[in-house]
Amino acid sequence: MNEPNLPPHGEALDIHLGLLRMSMTSEEYELLLGMVEPVLRALDSEDTGPDGPDLDDEPAADISQAVRDEAALVIATAVTGRVDNELIQIEIEGGEPVRVVTDPDTAADPERRKDIADCIRARYREDEELRGIAEASGIPTDL
Repeated sequence: MNEPNLPPHGEALDIHLGLLRMSMTSEEYELLLGMVEPVLRALDSEDTGPDGPDLDDEPAADISQAVRDEAALVIATAVTGRVDNELIQIEIEGGEPVRVVTDPDTAADPERRKDIADCIRARYREDEELRGIAEASGIPTDL
């Protein structure tokens, strides 16, 4: 697969992809490129987003969490122009942990991490309330 056309923060992205090319197996790297290329093209063209497969689609089920994490970090590099983004895991009571990409200062600050967790929890509560309203109204919620 060819290297994607790099979006505005191309230099940082080029460095990040170069480091990954050296540290990943060729199969992992090709898989990663396949995951991020539609997003990078959308960023480059200022499109609304990729029409390609979602990470939750069946073929993507075999993708390791490490490759998924790197894909998230590559996209963050493309958006921010920073190569020091970090992936943190937020524990949510009664649910799966949530992985969030953020800057190093936020990742190291317990108070800011708590603020992120509070926002995620609030969103989950809102989603559940809306799901309950939809189900009570007979609207399908498994779309």
